[in-house]
Amino acid sequence: MPDLPAAPTQAAVTLLRDLGAAEIAHPGGTLLAHLQRVEEQLAVWGARPVLRLAGLCHAFYGTDGFPTALLPLSRRAELAAVIGAEAEALVYLYGSCDRKATYPALTDADAAVHDRFTGRARFPGPRLCQDFAELTAANELDLAGLDPSFREKWGADLLTLFTRFRPLLSQPARASCRSVLGEG
Repeated sequence: MPDLPAAPTQAAVTLLRDLGAAEIAHPGGTLLAHLQRVEEQLAVWGARPVLRLAGLCHAFYGTDGFPTALLPLSRRAELAAVIGAEAEALVYLYGSCDRKATYPALTDADAAVHDRFTGRARFPGPRLCQDFAELTAANELDLAGLDPSFREKWGADLLTLFTRFRPLLSQPARASCRSVLGEG
């Protein structure tokens, strides 16, 4: 698998540190440690570099499940300057997702991602839906793999979700889902 370009990765980690991600508590340690594990998991699965950068930065605007934002939306251009417009757009897509409204139909041909910031629906297309699902799996499996209480509370729901996402997930991601959550 190709390595990520060092400059954007190092610049992203520097920005994360500057914005306090290394001091923000998160299951399994700090937010920075979690973000780095997500990027590493995506690398193990053979994800393309843009998706790996998005994985490293996926919580910049907070998420539906982790509301702490490192940057306000008014500063999206700063993140784009560091990781590129395509990776930043994926970070925004992930952070803006209203999970309850989006997850049930993500595998539909005309899947919409519902934006929790604007209230609007966006139709990202198959490639971005696959990226979104893969990032979701890497994020949630990191938590489930590290924290038995998280897995106890959310494991069955995650297994149901990732079984539904199966058509969008790579074979390595599906194998990790089975390994961490069991058969579905």
